Amino acid sequence: MPAKLFWSLTLYEAENASGLATDARRFPSLGSRDKPTVNADGTIDLYIGPKAPAGKEANWLPTAPTRGFFAILRLYGPEQAAIDYSWKPGDLEKAK
Repeated sequence: MPAKLFWSLTLYEAENASGLATDARRFPSLGSRDKPTVNADGTIDLYIGPKAPAGKEANWLPTAPTRGFFAILRLYGPEQAAIDYSWKPGDLEKAK
């Protein structure tokens, strides 16, 4: 992700826009400072859902099955690719 300082993905409750705290994670955020696993090609897969996929816990943000949510990605110290829109994050995709 094109961020000189760091990046973070935070989940918020759809109903009231507060942080989506769950029993599994008090602070509903995951970012570069958490040292998620990076793929061989430099990309990072993030997993969002009620259960972590096996072996993917470092890249997982928990949700609450009965509560809606939305996500915000923040880039701190954005690099040129983020500023000129030549980079954009991938869409959320349902895992198979």
